[in-house]
Amino acid sequence: MNSMAYIVDDDSAVRDALQWLLQSRGVQSKAWDSADAFLASATSELYGCCLLDVRMPGMNGIELFDRMRAIQCQLPVIFLTGHGDVPMAVKALKDGAFDFVEKPYDDNALVDKVLAAFAHDKRRIARTESVNLVRQLLSQLTQREHEVMQRILAGKLNKVIADELGIAMRTVEVHRSHIFEKMQVRSAVELSQRLSALGDSSAS
Repeated sequence: MNSMAYIVDDDSAVRDALQWLLQSRGVQSKAWDSADAFLASATSELYGCCLLDVRMPGMNGIELFDRMRAIQCQLPVIFLTGHGDVPMAVKALKDGAFDFVEKPYDDNALVDKVLAAFAHDKRRIARTESVNLVRQLLSQLTQREHEVMQRILAGKLNKVIADELGIAMRTVEVHRSHIFEKMQVRSAVELSQRLSALGDSSAS
């Protein structure tokens, strides 16, 4: 997975300057001259960040940002703004943009923001992969194992679980063993930690 800076700006001089600047710090980049051109190749599989000019002919940067989210393209977006565009950029931040940089920008500060966006994106991808793994593991559990797991997570003893479900305590022990094996954990604490990736330890 290689992080890439995706530059979208209608000014060829700006695109060239940005690509040269990024290359000088070892950052790979690609550039497009319009929002429509970038959108044609944008997917949820892009990694890195997007440097996006606010004002462009046709579809502007704010509109492109909205369209990216609509197609599940979660790239962190850094808006490049003129002074008059700052209120729009601030609103975009509230809507989930990563940051904005006012022109004329400080070269090193801009690249630092790009690198910070790369790190942010890697954390997002790691979270997504963790959630997908947990969901995959959960899908292997039987309905009864789900019922036992809920009670394990609630801290209930095997005897209590057996009484609540009307099954033998030995059966609960077998279910507990299978749950830990399928969820690739060794304890109830590890199970709870693994399920925390979903943001809901009940995993119901």
